[in-house]
Amino acid sequence: MANYHGCKCFEAEYSGKWVSRVKLHLEQQDMKCDGWKRLLELVEVAAQDGREEFVPEQEMKQNEWQQIITLPSSIAKLKSVKHLNLYGSNLVRIPPEIGEMTNLEKFTPYTSYRLHWFPYEITRCKKLKDSTVSIRALYGNYKFRFSFPQLPVGVGVEAGSPTKCSVCNAPISDSNLYQVWISLPVATDVLPLLVNACSQTCINQLPPPSENYVQKPHRGGANIQQPSRDYPF
Repeated sequence: MANYHGCKCFEAEYSGKWVSRVKLHLEQQDMKCDGWKRLLELVEVAAQDGREEFVPEQEMKQNEWQQIITLPSSIAKLKSVKHLNLYGSNLVRIPPEIGEMTNLEKFTPYTSYRLHWFPYEITRCKKLKDSTVSIRALYGNYKFRFSFPQLPVGVGVEAGSPTKCSVCNAPISDSNLYQVWISLPVATDVLPLLVNACSQTCINQLPPPSENYVQKPHRGGANIQQPSRDYPF
């Protein structure tokens, strides 16, 4: 199996050793590096000039782009962006603020091989109709059915605890954190989504999972029964 930018999350499962304990990438973004500082600048410029396409790689040095493992929460300001292009990134997570990009129509994180899941908040992007995602790198993808990490883990934007409910947007803390995975259609792909909810009531309000995926919100782990994979090992 290819070494996805240093990611070895699925090597055991790919080799047929279905005893793997898949874990989320919990690396924290270096906020002092040149890449992060440059990305913050680019987000502010894009928010001010009202551009419809945001392709940060094109305006960063390659070594700076590879320093980026998440996006800043300030992407919420990108109200005019219709196409978010993250091709070939080193990202391991997308912040929930992507749900505030209200005009997003096209999402391209293709060949971002360390990006195994997405925040449930992306479902708030009601205009999002087109996506290009590296399916084989996703938890639970129909080709290989890789395991979902066991929840709860308390992961948020910066590998810390989430602060708002993914469903109702109410304040959330470690004492009222309910985490589940759910696979839902987003644009042209079915994505594994992490839900950080404030109550079981919010979990109960989630839509039905996509057909041919685990048919209920779940907490992951090696024992979760998934449909058969398309590519037998």
